[in-house]
Amino acid sequence: MAPMTSAGEEMHALVERLYPLCRSITGDGVRATLDIVGEYVPLQVHEVPTGTQVLDWTVPQEWNIRDAYVADGAGNRVVDFAASSLHVLGYSVPVARTMPLAELRAHLHTLPDHPSWVPYRTSYYKPEWGFCLAQDTLDALPEGDYEVRIDSTLKDGHLTYAEHVVPGRVPDEVIVSCHVCHPSLANDNLAGIAVATYLARALAEESPYYTYRFVYAPGTIGAITWLARNAERIERVKHGLVLACAGDSGQLTYKQSRRGDAEIDRVLRHVLAASERPHRVTEFTPYGYDERQYCSPGFDLGVGSLSRTPYAGYPEYHTSADNPDFVSPEAMTDTLAVCREAFGVLDRNRRYVNLSPYGEPQLGRRGLYDSLGGRSDAKQAQMAMLWVLSLSDGEHGLLDVAERSGLPFATVAAAADALHDAGLIKA
Repeated sequence: MAPMTSAGEEMHALVERLYPLCRSITGDGVRATLDIVGEYVPLQVHEVPTGTQVLDWTVPQEWNIRDAYVADGAGNRVVDFAASSLHVLGYSVPVARTMPLAELRAHLHTLPDHPSWVPYRTSYYKPEWGFCLAQDTLDALPEGDYEVRIDSTLKDGHLTYAEHVVPGRVPDEVIVSCHVCHPSLANDNLAGIAVATYLARALAEESPYYTYRFVYAPGTIGAITWLARNAERIERVKHGLVLACAGDSGQLTYKQSRRGDAEIDRVLRHVLAASERPHRVTEFTPYGYDERQYCSPGFDLGVGSLSRTPYAGYPEYHTSADNPDFVSPEAMTDTLAVCREAFGVLDRNRRYVNLSPYGEPQLGRRGLYDSLGGRSDAKQAQMAMLWVLSLSDGEHGLLDVAERSGLPFATVAAAADALHDAGLIKA
């Protein structure tokens, strides 16, 4: 695994590489995105046919687009899909017409409050067509006739998603989910894709306890499709994290699972607080990213969401201003570091039973005090051993010990290892 500094630069380079692709909830843009991610981690790609029933939804027709533009009377493209995939309303049906500007205006989307930005708009489930452009561009258009062309197809095909699995020592799973359905938006969604990919690479080098399943799927319909196709094995999923908006300059934000007291919630709260990073922890709401699918009451999985500035919380959200310059290697590196710290705690947070529970066992004759000689944190390490022994009753995990004692989790885990090797506790 590359050092964290170079990992940040590599993640940013991946964002820049993916940025031009026109992604949607289906189509070749998703496949091209997964092809590139597959160069970094091996992926199992799934194709689900149009019309497939997935829970209460149906896989829609597949949308692809080759070209689109609005041209003035001289043939100049005043709005051009080739310049940015944001210029076309997502899932636009094909159109080839000439019409006056007065008629065209009903199909044009702008952001008057940010006149130089292009908005991101879609019409997935209602047949429609349209273009997105800067208000400044629209204001400069003279009256007259314009050629309107959208060379797209909307027909039976497939919904595409992919998985990458990092095998663990147990079959119990942690899912890490990111959405792959947005076109040229760097923070939402490419930074999440990049952080997830480099997190997978890091975990593969660490021989984790849990099995980690990375899900790259279109938002909403993709997560619903994954849940429908994995319902029979959903009991394996013990924890989960949705990654989105992972690269902006805002402070980290953790949105708790619907349960609010799932182990992943406790772990993220602890890691963020212990790190002394500026951060926020928010309550679950049934709106946002795919945590709302994983946490729906029928599944009720312990899945939270980690972002920096959260969903719709920054002016650049769903606009052309969410470009590669809006995200930074440093912010993605920080998000990746928190994920690694959190999963390190999650992997190590196990319960133990004290094998010498009647009175305090003699640590000195077992060499446990001697092993602390010369350590600057010897007193802290000794207290960690005593706390682990005290709470190793089969009901408290190491995170409980860290929270109750106020000691660093790493110190508590090291004490548990020493006590386990000395035969004083067992998992």
